[in-house]
Amino acid sequence: MFLFSLSASAQTTVTGVVSDAQGPIPGANVTIKGTKTSVATGFDGNYTLPNVPSNGVLVFSFLGLTTKEVPVGGKNKINVILEENSNALQEVVVIGYGTQRKEAVTGSVSSIKGDVVREVPSANITQALQGRLAGVQLTQTSSKPGAEMQIRIRGTRSLTADNNPLVVLDGIPFAGSIGDISPDNIKSIDILKDASATAIYGSRGANGVILISTNKGQKGQKAKFTYNTYSGLKNIFAKFPMMDGPEFAALRKIATLPGTTAPLYKNGTDEADNVNTDWQNLMFRSGIVTNHDIGVTNGTETGNYSFGSSYYKEEAVLPGQDYSRLTLRGAVDQAIGKYFKFGFTTNNNYSISNGGNLSLYNTLSTTSISNPYNADGSLKRTVKMPLDENWVYTRGTIENLGDKWIDQTKAYSSYNTLYAELKIPGVEGLKYHIDLGGNYRSTSGGQYTGEGVFSVNPTTVSTAQIVNTLSTNWAIQNLLTYDRTFGKHQVNAVAMFSSEQTTYNRSQINAKDIPSDSFQFYNLGRAAGEISINPDNQDYYKSGLISYMARAMYSYDNRYMLTATIRSDASSRLAEGHKWHTYPAVSAGWNVKNESFMQNVSWLDQLKLRAGYGETSNQAVAPYSTLGLLASRPYNFGDTNTTGYYVSKLPNPDLGWEYSTTMNYGIDFGFFKNRLTGTAEYYVTDTKDILLDVSLPPTAGVGSYTANIGQTQNKGYEFTLNGVILDNVNGWSWDAGINYYSNKNKLVALSSGQQRDENNWWFVGHPIDVIYDYEKIGLWQEGDANLTKFEPGGNVGMIKVKYTGDFNPDGTPTRQIGPADRQIIDVNPNFQGGFNTRVAYKNLDLSVVGAFQDGGVLISTLYSSSGYLNMLSGRRGNVKVDYWTPENTDAKYPRPGGATSNDNPKYGSTLGYFDASYVKIRTITLGYNVTEKFIKDLGVDRFRLYCTIQNPFVIYSPYHKETGMDPETNSYGNENAATTDFYKRRLLTLGTNTPSTRTVLLGLNLTF
Repeated sequence: MFLFSLSASAQTTVTGVVSDAQGPIPGANVTIKGTKTSVATGFDGNYTLPNVPSNGVLVFSFLGLTTKEVPVGGKNKINVILEENSNALQEVVVIGYGTQRKEAVTGSVSSIKGDVVREVPSANITQALQGRLAGVQLTQTSSKPGAEMQIRIRGTRSLTADNNPLVVLDGIPFAGSIGDISPDNIKSIDILKDASATAIYGSRGANGVILISTNKGQKGQKAKFTYNTYSGLKNIFAKFPMMDGPEFAALRKIATLPGTTAPLYKNGTDEADNVNTDWQNLMFRSGIVTNHDIGVTNGTETGNYSFGSSYYKEEAVLPGQDYSRLTLRGAVDQAIGKYFKFGFTTNNNYSISNGGNLSLYNTLSTTSISNPYNADGSLKRTVKMPLDENWVYTRGTIENLGDKWIDQTKAYSSYNTLYAELKIPGVEGLKYHIDLGGNYRSTSGGQYTGEGVFSVNPTTVSTAQIVNTLSTNWAIQNLLTYDRTFGKHQVNAVAMFSSEQTTYNRSQINAKDIPSDSFQFYNLGRAAGEISINPDNQDYYKSGLISYMARAMYSYDNRYMLTATIRSDASSRLAEGHKWHTYPAVSAGWNVKNESFMQNVSWLDQLKLRAGYGETSNQAVAPYSTLGLLASRPYNFGDTNTTGYYVSKLPNPDLGWEYSTTMNYGIDFGFFKNRLTGTAEYYVTDTKDILLDVSLPPTAGVGSYTANIGQTQNKGYEFTLNGVILDNVNGWSWDAGINYYSNKNKLVALSSGQQRDENNWWFVGHPIDVIYDYEKIGLWQEGDANLTKFEPGGNVGMIKVKYTGDFNPDGTPTRQIGPADRQIIDVNPNFQGGFNTRVAYKNLDLSVVGAFQDGGVLISTLYSSSGYLNMLSGRRGNVKVDYWTPENTDAKYPRPGGATSNDNPKYGSTLGYFDASYVKIRTITLGYNVTEKFIKDLGVDRFRLYCTIQNPFVIYSPYHKETGMDPETNSYGNENAATTDFYKRRLLTLGTNTPSTRTVLLGLNLTF
């Protein structure tokens, strides 16, 4: 009885408040050390913990903050302030079907918080991520409003199959467009890069995985309302570098046939040497960008919710071209009792894109000496040049078209996930989780061009088109998870079964001679002219995937970590007997710093070594490829018109998986109390059984069939470094980061031992993305005796290309230059990356985000033959170039009026190749956090004002130095050029798309 009484008297009830630098923390954990007794702080950070030993120790913890232990010492009131955890390896990252402390991650995972993503205000996350993560290459494919960027995680693996990564939204594979995910709703983005990390997603993860987590309410959080907005103006970054009136008039005079003085072209009806029209000034406008986002979150001890809505609109600098998006979102989590929890998330979008078919070729090709005005000051309908007549494109003419022109696409999407989770009674750490996903996305697009609009002939019949698509997807995931800690041993095991199905269809109808502009594309049945349905423009497919997966993660004493994964997938797209594929992955890590022999190394805070091996597969081949294809052809059989069918692609009953194996080696480190942290990695990926169309000889009667052939390899390294330079020194803070990476791929094998596929520009031993063309080495100069031997009929001042043939004993070539002299030119950069820095003084902060690239080839179709804007003949508008004349023999560009090929200078394609190196600033943001007392008195937790300049300037770029333009691409290889059959679509180019812009934004962040 005495001992019991003594023990009872040593117990006390402890109360207090847990806070951080911003104030009280709801949902922080307070635990009696050595026991399982704990409580969570309430809305105001208060806690009450009964039966605390007077000589005990309380442990205070909260995600992202440093855990603190405080001896009770008989006290009954203990207040603590938790500090921000500077140990990056203690952060929790999403790894797929679960989370893990970064300290225990053994695969290659890069993470970025939603707040960091929003430092670059943008329509979608691809624009915000550019230059922020090592090994993640985001390249611009279009500069139109709302356009997405091409994403490549650790390079290109496949030749014709999909190279895009898998996007997972809140645990369910995302079946829609990444542009449908509003950046305002993102909590974090975690990117799985190596096969040991991505194997858990099987065939879906062959090209890497982007895991996106959206905002939700926090446990014990009081209701919080947020409003974030920004608005601003965008203007062109730089005009296209076209010749002005005097420069073009001089070019036309100089452009004569060799040996003559007569110009190739005389002024047209609407041209005069004293005219100087800036067609770009007549076309471009200032565009408005605006974004509004509201949200409300709340949390209790047993549940939470989050709802919000955002509206985004972006106008292009081209009239009639814009993008707008309305987003509605919601998330609910609710626990029922001790064992059961359920919830759902929903993301819904409605977007409208206008004017997507506008380009600038006609604007740029119209000569600057053309006069667009009539004598009375009104605009002409067309202007006539020597051989061409162009419709007059200006802001006014396009804006005044009214119902005569429309190009619009509306998209509606809904992405929904419902989950339930059951903790298995009697088995600690064991739980069952089920996810049900239902996704829907439809687009309704239409184009109408009225009679004579954009046409030289005012009576050209009107045309209209409608294109509708519908994509539906359902997915179900069943997961059984066991997560326990036994002393120094930590075990996490997951088993999963999942199934999903996607259905897609597309229809397109074209019509001519619409009876009234008011009809536009809304009733094609009334068309007086032809109504056509091209079978090649219709599409339908249904495909499914079934998967099993098991993963085990083990950690001993936070020193040794091991992860093993095995997954099997079956795809409906592949042939019977080849549908299933099983692939393993294993990775290990060693936290060297946690070893006893490292404890006295005070300058080193983190050191982890890791290595991993894994295999992933790719089933990204078109559905029904195993069945072959039939094509139709109408023909006459006597007096009967009928349709026949013939085999256009052979079936392949052996079509199987394309798969990749990856070795990954990494090191994570931290120095000087984690003031300097970083990661370095090296990897090798081999991809085999590549899915590819195999061409057949004409005698086969069929063009091709799809087969597993070929092999590629990717090697690369990545380096990330982040540092805290000043940490609140007299109110000053300064941190900076840089990431640097390089990827080199090569084609290891093609089918049947083939070494070259010149038609597709694929060459064994060379990268996948190359140019197969002549190599310009200068211009032919007066007195060069080999000119006529290399180039019979050539002229001084023409382009001189590399010769690869043999020479006679006297030094003369054995043949003239021809197709055999074409070179294989690697377009890939040597390395690339990004950098960021933030300097703050008290409540004022300045942040800068930049990107860089070294080497590679930038293809500018403005200067090459395919663009027909550098003809150097005086026929059409010409880019401003330094061309050869007898007085200017050191010029870069050839003599006007010299040897030609298809109306361009001979070998003119070589004029479009530039050094792709650049260093540019992507955003500069100046912000101020208002913390005055009257703001707090109004109940405002956060009041931030900021100004952001997007794409402000280029620090270094050979292309920018010559042209003044942004050195980033804006088109696929078969887009936005006069001829689109020279460059392969996979090669991104800089063409006559909507120009790059510079945007100035003012923003406000409010939290109540």
